[in-house]
Amino acid sequence: MTTTKHDLLIKNGKLVDPSQKLHALRDIAFADGKVAAIEQDIPSDSALETIDAKGQIVTPGLIDLHVHAFWGSSAYGVLPDPVNVAKGVTTILDAGSSGARTFPGFRHYVIDQAVTRTFALLNISSAGMISESHVGELEDLRWAEVDKAITVARQNRDVVPGIKVRLGKLQSGENTVESLKRAIEAAEAIDGFVMSHIGACPVPIEELVAMMRPGDVVTHAFHGIGDRIANLDGVLPGILEARERGVLFDVGHGMGGFSFDTAERALAAGFVPDSISTDLHIFNVEGPVYDLVTTLSKFIHLGMSLDDVIERSTISAAKIMGLKGGYGTLAVGAIGDAAILTLDEGRFTLNDRLSQALNIGGMTWQKPTAVEATRKLNHVSTVIGGQVYRPWLGHRP
Repeated sequence: MTTTKHDLLIKNGKLVDPSQKLHALRDIAFADGKVAAIEQDIPSDSALETIDAKGQIVTPGLIDLHVHAFWGSSAYGVLPDPVNVAKGVTTILDAGSSGARTFPGFRHYVIDQAVTRTFALLNISSAGMISESHVGELEDLRWAEVDKAITVARQNRDVVPGIKVRLGKLQSGENTVESLKRAIEAAEAIDGFVMSHIGACPVPIEELVAMMRPGDVVTHAFHGIGDRIANLDGVLPGILEARERGVLFDVGHGMGGFSFDTAERALAAGFVPDSISTDLHIFNVEGPVYDLVTTLSKFIHLGMSLDDVIERSTISAAKIMGLKGGYGTLAVGAIGDAAILTLDEGRFTLNDRLSQALNIGGMTWQKPTAVEATRKLNHVSTVIGGQVYRPWLGHRP
């Protein structure tokens, strides 16, 4: 007779965990909020609850490196749990929705309340992202309060790994270079990284990435606006040089931050993203983004392997954020977060953007593209803190 020693057991699933180079049929058990065992056959009666995942994929809890979760304050914010933990994403990084003067509310009302494990980049603009680009948060540099950002980030260093800056015609305008300088100054003071939004920048992208440091992140790297990282001749030399120095390139899909054409050109040149994220917000959650697994599916369609896209949405994202304690992995002893997924075959229409406009705010955009994919990842269930996420039962990890 087997003694019950696990809280949850997932049997017969295909475990895909790039942190352990694991891609095999295995059983996985959870106890006390952590991964307790991975074996070829763990008895069902060793656990209080058993899930049969035959024909399904079990990955570490997914990590989305770029979301907007400050609902009710930021113009872009969505409530985190319905679109993240409910879709296999157990950890998120809010990308600058709040600044030093709005972060206390974000921490109290969202970060400390959400089931989704929520971290945040502090916007170098103290106001954060209040406007949907009608008024740029860095058009007036008085908002770029470096000392205030440093103070608030230090006070909340447990959930603030770095600084966000939006560099673009509509966000920073003629203050683009100075905004990046101030973001780097604040990040250096807290020993964190900078995430820079790019797209329709008043300054050449190559000049901006030349200012960035190893470990800093360029998001919307595969966008389809005029100043792309890749053209007919391949990836721009300055982009390649930045990657050689250790600058990282994130997807940040968004409403218009991703282009199939740009991604195809980059991948053909061997330039793959360091992380795959959604930039999920109120204007794209109903399309073209929907969720992280849909974004991952687009890169599978582009030729990346299942293991590669899972790596860039688990352990790679955890490393970029500097997370310790077993994020992005199913190693025994790690936090007990997992996603149960299917990789379905069929015909699936995937869009890079929905708007047909080719000129928005004085910016030139590529024509939107729809592709017909033959495979798509879909979410089945989420485990967070060693428990199946069941919000109808008032779930807390």
